Amino acid sequence: MKISCEIIKDLLPLYLDGVCSNDSKALIEEHLAECDNCKTELQTMKGDLFINHKDQNLKEAEAVRKLSRRWKKGMIRSLLEGVLITLLVIAAIALVLYLFMDIRALPKPY
Repeated sequence: MKISCEIIKDLLPLYLDGVCSNDSKALIEEHLAECDNCKTELQTMKGDLFINHKDQNLKEAEAVRKLSRRWKKGMIRSLLEGVLITLLVIAAIALVLYLFMDIRALPKPY
């Protein structure tokens, strides 16, 4: 049975993804064995798929790097803020204790 190249080209993405039926797969493979144009189209699709995934992976990696840098900056800032707040609380407690404690000289025992 002779299938047109247009139908095969429509089925090639499904074939590449491995989601076409076994009958379609056999039909495509039979056609590819005879048709050099469709073989070339398949190789082009495979190359495009690899390039698209590579570009997408590079974009995702750059986004992760940016997020990581931002997170590290935020983490350092949060740490410094925490240390500063802790020091301020300790200073406030020390000031309150100093001002409100009744400091008297204890009589010396004779």
